[in-house]
Amino acid sequence: MRYVLIVAGGSGKRLWPLSRQDMPKQLLKVVGGKSLLRLAYERVQGLVPDANVLVCTGADYAATVAADLPELPAANILGEPEGRDSLNAVAWPAAILAARDPEAVMAVVTADQIMNPVDAFQAALDEAFTVAEESPDVLVTFGVVPTSPHVGYGYLQRGEQLPGHPDVCTVHAFKEKPDAATAEHYVGSGEYWWNSGMFVWRAATLLRQVEALQPDTYAALVRLAAEPERLGEIYPTLLKISVDYAVMEPVSQGQGSARVVAVRLPISWHDVGGFAALGEHLPQDASGNAVQGVSVLVDAHDNVVINQSEDGRLVAVVGLSGMVIVQTPQITLVCPTSEAERIKELLAQVTATLGTSYA
Repeated sequence: MRYVLIVAGGSGKRLWPLSRQDMPKQLLKVVGGKSLLRLAYERVQGLVPDANVLVCTGADYAATVAADLPELPAANILGEPEGRDSLNAVAWPAAILAARDPEAVMAVVTADQIMNPVDAFQAALDEAFTVAEESPDVLVTFGVVPTSPHVGYGYLQRGEQLPGHPDVCTVHAFKEKPDAATAEHYVGSGEYWWNSGMFVWRAATLLRQVEALQPDTYAALVRLAAEPERLGEIYPTLLKISVDYAVMEPVSQGQGSARVVAVRLPISWHDVGGFAALGEHLPQDASGNAVQGVSVLVDAHDNVVINQSEDGRLVAVVGLSGMVIVQTPQITLVCPTSEAERIKELLAQVTATLGTSYA
């Protein structure tokens, strides 16, 4: 049977102060009045029954996730006692699904991206399910057709086409985020796709690779499957490692017993990791200002202005360009858009200076 796992972990520190310890970015309702998690659920809605949709998130957010997705059974909200990177966020649910259904085929999708058109995404997901059902030895990922030599994304190097599936190729290699010249080469060659970080595989197939490549993690997952009440004790001891490093890259290099293939994903794909990316999805005025909330701008252009104050405060801007201005009930942030990647650094300094009250 087919299942979908929505991975909704992470803290979204580059979106601070919108994203806080008690409200991570995937739960922020900043795009069309819906959370990124809700948008992720709606992208897969109808492909599998709601009873077959799971969410892996932080235990502290489980109640908020359940409120945002009331369609899902409570047992399908899996709360990690602490984040242990993406291998554990997918392998733990895979172990749960394999115990429920030995023939489970699971898609792993993320909750911090915006994709359009949805029907193209759903068609690619259906194709990936079909490939995994036909070939028990494959781990399927998705390659987004690049629209630019982006240096913020990882890349997949494509190999030969999978027989009978013109939009599916083997994966020769995973490439880290490149410098500008390398990204230009990747896109110009036509051999590379952006690495989406989404997958489809048989739960049992993934677990076999984990057993071969990360035996300590596999042994711990077996213990968890037998004794789920020990989650708080066992889970924090798991090796903190990404599924790409732990499984996908080694398997693509001939290790393990599986093989990696990628489905072509011809969509507009945006990783909403920071304010510049978020600004692309907010209403914009005639001067290119992305604006949300009560604000007045004069002689200002290409700014991101977000006002979430709850006491009627106004954000007023004059003579500025290329800035991020965010006002929340507790915090005001001002920085050039070009420096927005340093917000994680700023947050670390805030925490070091003032403690966790503002984190």
